[in-house]
Amino acid sequence: MSTVLPTPATVKTGEPVLQIRNLVVDYGYGDDPTHVLREVSLTLNKGEVLGLAGESGCGMSTLAYAASRLLPPPGIITGGEVLFTRRDGSVVDILKLSDKELRAARWNDIAIVFQGAMNSLNPVYRVSKQLTDVIATHRPALSRRELDDRAAELLELVGISPDRLRSFPHQLSGGMRQRVMIAMALALEPQVLIMDEPTTALDVVMQRQIVEQITDLRERLGFAVIFITHDVSLLIEVADRIAIMYAGEIVESATASEVYRMPRHPYSDGLLGSFPPLHGPRRELGGIPGSPPDLAKPIDGCPYADRCPFAFDRCRVENPALKQTVFADLEPERLVACHLHDLPLAKVPVQLTRRPA
Repeated sequence: MSTVLPTPATVKTGEPVLQIRNLVVDYGYGDDPTHVLREVSLTLNKGEVLGLAGESGCGMSTLAYAASRLLPPPGIITGGEVLFTRRDGSVVDILKLSDKELRAARWNDIAIVFQGAMNSLNPVYRVSKQLTDVIATHRPALSRRELDDRAAELLELVGISPDRLRSFPHQLSGGMRQRVMIAMALALEPQVLIMDEPTTALDVVMQRQIVEQITDLRERLGFAVIFITHDVSLLIEVADRIAIMYAGEIVESATASEVYRMPRHPYSDGLLGSFPPLHGPRRELGGIPGSPPDLAKPIDGCPYADRCPFAFDRCRVENPALKQTVFADLEPERLVACHLHDLPLAKVPVQLTRRPA
């Protein structure tokens, strides 16, 4: 997949629609739970695509499920807020909604396309029933004709012929099933769409089509997106901003072009160095040695210290806070959790890897 950098003009400056503040999630009960999310904070602006990237086990899917209150046991939300701004300007904490209020908010305000969405459709029901059931649950006053018309409209919206409404899921290709899931998520025109690895198990051609479809729909309908993936190169194309997660924390957040051209956190640089460039001279892929830490065990200092080539003594005893770097005047939107940026300016690596524009 080619890498087309977003320009600064594509970055949205709308008001926040979703604010995750100091979210804490534990797995397990008792006195020794596993701390999977450790005070994660994110802000999603209206009409924006926010990319969330990291290795498996870093907590990205847990963040998506916790923010939408779909976290299955033994996951427990033990702290934080998830503030959603409704169309009328009122702000609600999703974590404090009653069950009835939560059912009304899902699909209407926030929708999610799950990881492995190709297997999320019920195999014994036709596509039409699965689409109309979603709409009828929230719009009971609509007639059968109106429901069928809306289902046909949704399929056309994602580039599928309405003739496919009578199909069963097994009669659709993987890409078509993924598009049906996207259509279902957009059925009630939510303000926020959470996409948990929507291109998993698809070939690169279908990945390109899905990404272009999401970008086109976002431009036409104006919803905001949290796009979760392990593929940072994919986010460079589709996202306005990117947040990098590691060991249940955000370690860097910046515009997509800033993350690509000059990553400030060594982990971000390692992720970007793990995929080959399609333009410019050949280079050896670096990768990241080792594995993420075991979150079931206490972590002293920076969780990335054992894998970081720049680690020094302070990194092993003190976990760095997520904050602006010494380059705040040049990069006001960038936040980094790294002790390298607390050193005098002369000692800070200006960039870990500079990539061509």
